[in-house]
Amino acid sequence: MINMKILQNRDSFLKTQVLIIGGGVTGTGLARDLGLRGISSILVEKQDINAGASGGNHGLLHSGARYAASDSEAAAECREEGELLKKLAPQCIEDTGGLFVAVKGDNENYTADFPGMCEKSGIKADFIDIAEVLEMEPLLSPDIIAAYQVSDASIDPFMLSLDNISHARDLGAVLMRYTKLESFNIENKKIKTALVRNTVTGQETIIEPEQVVSAAGAWAGIVAGLAGIKLDLVCSMGTLLVTQSRLAKKVINRLRKASDADILVPGGTVSILGTTSVRIDDPDKCRPTIPETDYIIEQGAAMIPALETTQYIRAYSGVRPLTGSSSGDDRNVSRGFALIDHAKDRVENLTTISGGKLTTFRLMAEKTADLICRKMGISKTCTTRTVPLPGSKEGRWTAPGLAPRMWMTGHKSDDIILCECEMVSKGIIDNIIKSCRQQGEVPTLKTVGIRSRIGKGPCQGGFCSARIAAHMYDREEFSGKKGLNELREFLNERWRGKHPVLWGLPLEQAELQEALHCGFFGLEL
Repeated sequence: MINMKILQNRDSFLKTQVLIIGGGVTGTGLARDLGLRGISSILVEKQDINAGASGGNHGLLHSGARYAASDSEAAAECREEGELLKKLAPQCIEDTGGLFVAVKGDNENYTADFPGMCEKSGIKADFIDIAEVLEMEPLLSPDIIAAYQVSDASIDPFMLSLDNISHARDLGAVLMRYTKLESFNIENKKIKTALVRNTVTGQETIIEPEQVVSAAGAWAGIVAGLAGIKLDLVCSMGTLLVTQSRLAKKVINRLRKASDADILVPGGTVSILGTTSVRIDDPDKCRPTIPETDYIIEQGAAMIPALETTQYIRAYSGVRPLTGSSSGDDRNVSRGFALIDHAKDRVENLTTISGGKLTTFRLMAEKTADLICRKMGISKTCTTRTVPLPGSKEGRWTAPGLAPRMWMTGHKSDDIILCECEMVSKGIIDNIIKSCRQQGEVPTLKTVGIRSRIGKGPCQGGFCSARIAAHMYDREEFSGKKGLNELREFLNERWRGKHPVLWGLPLEQAELQEALHCGFFGLEL
């Protein structure tokens, strides 16, 4: 039921051509695509950018070889989109190259068929001599029996989404963070209005859209449910581990049928090992467990033995929204994407875009915008295939190594370091806060963390979060208990990732950190 008093308040009533639900890479990419076509949009996200699967993945730009055996169409899409992104968004990508390696005991028929399967999808896979690959990546197992080079790369998903939404805003899009969809008002088979609520202030807003697109990932079923539609969606949780240091120059894949713990991706100064595939019934229950992390390490060590003894700084999980049901292994569900026009469900202006890969987000946005244009009778073509994605000041500080390089080449005498692990200075924090304010957003510890390397180093925010909270009190961004509450929320989120990978000395260090936080700040974590 719509509150008519709200309708009388202009600040709480908005009109737009397209309402996008979900602030991951697909939602932000769609806002940009629509903006380039001259179509207005409002994007609502119940948390912050990349809160779902877009922020819980390897950061792998697929060559497509991973899917060559199981899904040749998805493999070809990954190949084409990966090549495009390297040209259009180079600031987000480290073009590392990739390896597929088989070890003793792996299926030799699969190994022998691999080049042919890749060729069918137009993917180049070059055989490489064992001695050469061991020289290239010394930590690989001496039990390797075959290796191929492919064009995998690593990509910064946070910079990608921040650059997309920044460009979309320049083109007129509106971003509403921490804004949750509460209900739809449907009249004559169309969504007339959507009621959204700011989860921080509680303010409600009515949005009147011409079209609605759900890019809510694993929460797409909940969004469809608000329109009375049952969506056939599988939530598959994958867990990943972050090593304290970078273990390889290239992306390293296990050369076998897709399974657990068979990809290691370099991400700046660390490496990311994963993943798993565990079906869950509620995406909000997604979190890594100790047995799962132990299993990932055991499996990964067959490919890189050092994974058994290296130190891990955290674990995290993401949820793949897979369309279509499967009674067996969720890895058998297609990794292609689904574009669903809910006119067939008697809601003519609702569309869901789901599934797919980080690598194919641009194509998913293009196909969605094409459908929306057809529904609106607009004949504007997509330009994201040729127009480069501009880098943004909002996304630049997520790049590993940039902050220390800038600080070492020159800084003001009072520009002290607040995060020692990633060498993030007070000046960078001030830049992020200023950028948030310019966008009409309230800066928080979490906001700063997403837009920088804060909390991503070995201490996982254990020390720098308190320094940054103190700095934000000095700047009068925080007052009263606001900073302490944010510090508690920030540390609890980081602890959730640290807990499954702690043993030995790191466990003792974590206990000391907890004692310091409880003793000095009275935080019950």
